[in-house]
Amino acid sequence: MTAPLLVFGWGNLSRGDDALGPLFVQQLSALAGLASGHRVDFLEDYQLQIEHALDLVCRERVLFVDTSLNCAAPFEVTTLSPARDASFTTHAMSAQSVMQVYCDLYGVHPPPCTLLAIRGMQFELGEPPAPVALENLARALVWGRSWMLDKAALPAIVPEAMDA
Repeated sequence: MTAPLLVFGWGNLSRGDDALGPLFVQQLSALAGLASGHRVDFLEDYQLQIEHALDLVCRERVLFVDTSLNCAAPFEVTTLSPARDASFTTHAMSAQSVMQVYCDLYGVHPPPCTLLAIRGMQFELGEPPAPVALENLARALVWGRSWMLDKAALPAIVPEAMDA
């Protein structure tokens, strides 16, 4: 049975901060434990691909999670819309392109999708995530738990506001 919520992180566990997406999924899944019941599916992969459009079927909401060099620290939250971009024809796709494939396949809009971009800086092969990236991950997990509990069906939160 498909859970109504999907948390999908991608990245390479062997490339430093690129591991933040999969680590987020693993840690949020562990934090959720049995409390999430059958409401949340957790998925991780090295990169987004056209086949991942099928993972959006029968969902109420989807949270995509990736590392970003360009977002503000510790993380940014963005509401996504389907779009065909340059990644559409490559082996790795953007979340927006995956959503567009869903539209093309089913002729309807995908479920509401959000991107959680966690700030990373180091992507060297064989290196662990940097301490500051792991701090960003910890802060993102606080937000992710709220999203999962539906306290965050929400506008984007300014990360600094979480300290207040």
